Amino acid sequence: MASMRDIKRRKGSIQSTQQITKAMKLVSTVKLQKAKINAENSKSYFDYMYDTVTSILAKSGNINHPYLQAQEGKKKAVIVITSNRGLAGGYNSNICKLVAANFSDKDTQLYIIGRKGKEALSRKGFEVLEDYSEVMNQPLYSDAMKIGERVLQDFTEGKIGEIYIAYTAFKNTVSHIPTLMKLMPVEIEDKEDKDNSKSSEAPMNYEPEEEEVLEMIIPKYVTSIIYGALIAAEASENGARMQAMDSATSNAEEMIQDLSLKYNRARQGSITQELTEIIAGAQAIE
Repeated sequence: MASMRDIKRRKGSIQSTQQITKAMKLVSTVKLQKAKINAENSKSYFDYMYDTVTSILAKSGNINHPYLQAQEGKKKAVIVITSNRGLAGGYNSNICKLVAANFSDKDTQLYIIGRKGKEALSRKGFEVLEDYSEVMNQPLYSDAMKIGERVLQDFTEGKIGEIYIAYTAFKNTVSHIPTLMKLMPVEIEDKEDKDNSKSSEAPMNYEPEEEEVLEMIIPKYVTSIIYGALIAAEASENGARMQAMDSATSNAEEMIQDLSLKYNRARQGSITQELTEIIAGAQAIE
């Protein structure tokens, strides 16, 4: 059985850790409130952006444009969004598992946002082409535009054949879903199969020419999806960290209670032993 001093020392250490986890939970809760509002307010816009672009292209027939042509035999590019800090439960590991399960390290290049994802996927052998980890400190639309311009440039130059984005979608405070989405070439859904309608057969007329329209729409579409993913990931990260710190605080409380019980038992045993020794000594004198 551990001594009273050892139990007291361990209890003090756990209490110090509990204070830290409690403080981190409060910080994450405050950050989550703002990030949650941003994610919920912007989700509809980015969902409609994706649906609108795919709907336009579904009604446009065969358009010969670099943005819409798959580059056969080229490497796939994945924009991976994780966090710069840990202590967020399975938030980072779930995204890394999602990427590793769907892509091979031999034919995939990563555009990393978040140091934790970079560290984990680099260990798995993936090539990190660009590191935008500083973006996660405070995601801005201009950051998403910069990333979008780079991946589209590499796509049109033939350096990569497909573009995907892996991020954590924010459903609510306790539900965060690892998500993989294909950005380029744009996947066109068959609206007739989806809702049993003939709407996809209606022609789409462009003004001005279709090339000019796509040059404007596609970069905005990619930037919007990336920015929406950044906002959702930020809210998910704070939600996951708040949950992790809440669990850690609760576990620390249970450990403190258990150690308190052990300390009281050890103290009671020590007192009993001292009384026994005193009584035995008095009897020996008599």
